Amino acid sequence: MSASQELERAATNHALEAVRLDKQGARGMAIAMYQKAIETLLTLVQLYPDYGLNQVYIQRARAYQQRVRVLQGAGPIHSQMEAPPPTAKGDSSSVEKASFDELVLKEKPEVKWGEVVGLEQGKKAVKEAIVYPVQRPDLFPLGWPRGILLFGPPGCGKTLLAAAVATEIDATFVSVDAASIMSKWLGEAEQNVARLFNSARKSANNGRPSIVFIDELDSLIGRHSSEVGGEARVRNQFLKEMDGIIDKGKNVHAYVIGATNKPWDLDWPFIRRFQKRILVPLPDHHSRLGMFKLYTTNLNLTPDVDHHELARLSEGCCGSDIRDICQSAYLKVIGEFFESGQANNKSAKPRPLSKEHFKQILEDRKPSVSPQMLEMYNRWFDAFKAL
Repeated sequence: MSASQELERAATNHALEAVRLDKQGARGMAIAMYQKAIETLLTLVQLYPDYGLNQVYIQRARAYQQRVRVLQGAGPIHSQMEAPPPTAKGDSSSVEKASFDELVLKEKPEVKWGEVVGLEQGKKAVKEAIVYPVQRPDLFPLGWPRGILLFGPPGCGKTLLAAAVATEIDATFVSVDAASIMSKWLGEAEQNVARLFNSARKSANNGRPSIVFIDELDSLIGRHSSEVGGEARVRNQFLKEMDGIIDKGKNVHAYVIGATNKPWDLDWPFIRRFQKRILVPLPDHHSRLGMFKLYTTNLNLTPDVDHHELARLSEGCCGSDIRDICQSAYLKVIGEFFESGQANNKSAKPRPLSKEHFKQILEDRKPSVSPQMLEMYNRWFDAFKAL
């Protein structure tokens, strides 16, 4: 697993544990876990300052900070983390609005198509389902798909693909993580799902396309051997709202894009509501070549660095792995520069990145996706693909 993926997973685990403790009323422990999630997200942003999803991470960190402030200074935590009652008549809507604003990210990351290297099949599928109907709805008498499922190994560009589509059609981009939806401190989870879709429909009815992006979809609507009442209600609410979005009699430009690393955990009633089911695979040689060129654009390289050779040596790596390889090679050069004592000289510069720097990193780093995982994705794709 790459460094960025480890940080992303650590932040998610800290946040999930914080929510669990929060529900149980363990205020002090919940605060500590929220703070760990915040620190991990900010570390991720600092290590990858140019990453297109940093705004998402920052927004989530702010939401967790807001919850920490509530836990540190608010009144008693209500039993089972139900939404607190309004403090005065007329305050209910403002309390709900504040909670929902903390739940979602409404500022879409400005991700251009050029930043999504490769994924030609996925790009073609989402253009046919979203971009072309927005540009010429008169050419689609049978309507168009409104549920798109992106699945595949982690770090291959599912979130980037969704953000790039939103940028292309200038859509209202509502990004949600399933942990936030299920968190009872943001109010009843099924009510939050309803608000989420109402917001998307309102934007679409006002003439601006809207995209609801739900990451880690399996944690929200995956199969469960046993469910408590709240989880079942959320799943039913999600089905109801999805049916409202994909109603063939309504030609509004509201879309739901779900992303998951574990499509086999999804129940069939949810699977069939995503009319497009698109595998986002590991990059091929041509895509890896493009990624190395993209990530080294602003780096000083020696003439012996051959992007084609790097693409060959990195077979089996995902896009996140390749980004980490480039960053690790550059950090090695920076480390040498500081250790040499030249950093005190403001006019001195690190030496260029050489082929050997990249080879050292590639020798010490293994792909984060195993052949067994790839086989599972391919089997599921063969069974349920819908491009």
